[in-house]
Amino acid sequence: MTKVYPNQVSTTSSQSHHQHCLSSKRETYTLWMKSLVLHSNGCTVYDSNGHIVYRVDNYDRKGRREVNLMDQQGNLVCTIKKKLLALGSWEGHKYCSKSNSRSQEQQPWFEVKKCLTLTGKIACEIKAGSKNLCIERMSIGKSIAFRIVNKLDGKIIAEAKQKQSSSGVVLSNDVLTLDLAAGTDHSLIMALITVYGLICGLM
Repeated sequence: MTKVYPNQVSTTSSQSHHQHCLSSKRETYTLWMKSLVLHSNGCTVYDSNGHIVYRVDNYDRKGRREVNLMDQQGNLVCTIKKKLLALGSWEGHKYCSKSNSRSQEQQPWFEVKKCLTLTGKIACEIKAGSKNLCIERMSIGKSIAFRIVNKLDGKIIAEAKQKQSSSGVVLSNDVLTLDLAAGTDHSLIMALITVYGLICGLM
C-alpha cells in the first residue's frame, strides 16, 4: 500500500509558522482528510518536504459546532464555529499572539455560507474582509476535488485534486494534492478547507 509520505520526517519543521502562512511563490501541499489521532476525525496537511504544517483533530465525533485549526506545533490558528441561528453558516475567529499569550479576535476573520442548491457547482460562498471567494466542486470520479476562487476576477487561489505518487500510483480519494497560488494566505485557505470538510461531512 502506498503511503501518503513513505519517508515521513519529524512532525516539527525548522520553518516558522509565519513562513508557512504566506509565500511569494506557488506552493504544493498534501491534504489528507484524516486525523493522526486514533479514533478521531479531522485532517492533516503536509508541505512538499513531508513536514506537517496544519492539522485538525475533531476527536470523538464528526460535525462538531466548534473546530480548531492548529499549526505543526499544536498552536491554535483559528477557531471555526457553526452559527446556531443560521442555516449552513460558519465563521472563523483568528488567534493572534500578544506578548506571551494568545487571544481570539472578537470580529470574525471570515464567514462561510453553504449554498443550498446541491446540483450547482458552487458549494459555498465566503466573505473574508474585502475578499469575496467561493469553493467550487470539481467532478473528477469519486474524489472530493475542489477549488477556491476569487469571485471578483475568477482567479483560482487554491485547487485540490486526488494525489498520485511519484511512480504514478493514484492514492485513495481522501488524499489530495493542494496547489496554492503565490501570495495566498495559507492559514486562511486551510481554515476554509476545514469548513468545506465539515460541509461534506468529512470531519
